[in-house]
Amino acid sequence: MAKTGFVYHPAYLEHDMGAGHPESPDRLRAIMQRLEQSGTAARLTGIEPRKAEDEWITEIHTASYLERLKALAPARGRVSLDPDTSMSPGSLTAAYLAAGGALAAVDAIMSREVDHVFCAVRPPGHHAEAGHAMGFCLFNNVAIAARYVQKRYGLSRVLIVDWDVHHGNGTQHSFEDDASVLFFSTHQYPHYPGTGRATERGRGGGEGFTINVPMEAGEGDEEYRAVFQKTLVPAADAFKPEFVIISAGFDAHQDDPLASMGLTEDGYADLTGIVADIARRHAAGRILSSLEGGYNLTALASSVDRHVQALLAI
Repeated sequence: MAKTGFVYHPAYLEHDMGAGHPESPDRLRAIMQRLEQSGTAARLTGIEPRKAEDEWITEIHTASYLERLKALAPARGRVSLDPDTSMSPGSLTAAYLAAGGALAAVDAIMSREVDHVFCAVRPPGHHAEAGHAMGFCLFNNVAIAARYVQKRYGLSRVLIVDWDVHHGNGTQHSFEDDASVLFFSTHQYPHYPGTGRATERGRGGGEGFTINVPMEAGEGDEEYRAVFQKTLVPAADAFKPEFVIISAGFDAHQDDPLASMGLTEDGYADLTGIVADIARRHAAGRILSSLEGGYNLTALASSVDRHVQALLAI
């Protein structure tokens, strides 16, 4: 049985964008409660996050953006960053710990303390661009982790699999001219943020290393499995990643209020297994999975539970 790490910190609950906002602290509360009730939590190895160092954040984000966030961080109330995204007094610390949780996960995997890690972090990250917050996201946690594993540990090839229902525009833009990162995304299209056409394949030296698979509303487990088997698997086998990262959004679930897809908990477990097979063949089993979306609390919690159980079963 593989050893699965788990990143969490109570400070993640202190990021609060207001009553009624779908990206709420209750998301993590629901996940934690479900993992405890199912017994999954007892099988996980806790990993303490640290605050990400600015030197790693600025591998992906501009220094001016980072300084602007620090200047805007409120002592009370909220500051709006975009129509969907704001900061409360606890937000900047939570964001630093979210990105740093991914870095701590990389360290634990590379030291073989664990085989793979699920990061129950917020705010999420895959919409965050180099110079601005977007779509509930402040720092691009998975992009920062990908560059960290390359520069800190000298790995050459990183695969990022983004199955969030929304296209990971920030992650794509971080690496679209970079042949050392293969970015694969399934997402409802057309849907927020409006990017992710199949014709977006990267640019310059990175052309062909961005793979977008727009999905039609209503598609579910069978369609997702087919896309992963027919498109992701051969691309990953050709790329031969040394490290695998999942942008693990669970908002393509059939019960999610912000989308119209048909995935179930069984589907997420199957997708996890497909990605794990890739990691086993090429990356010594190394997988970092980081929470992105998912806004029906029951569906989110049960889907995370199945995802983590699938990791444990590898």
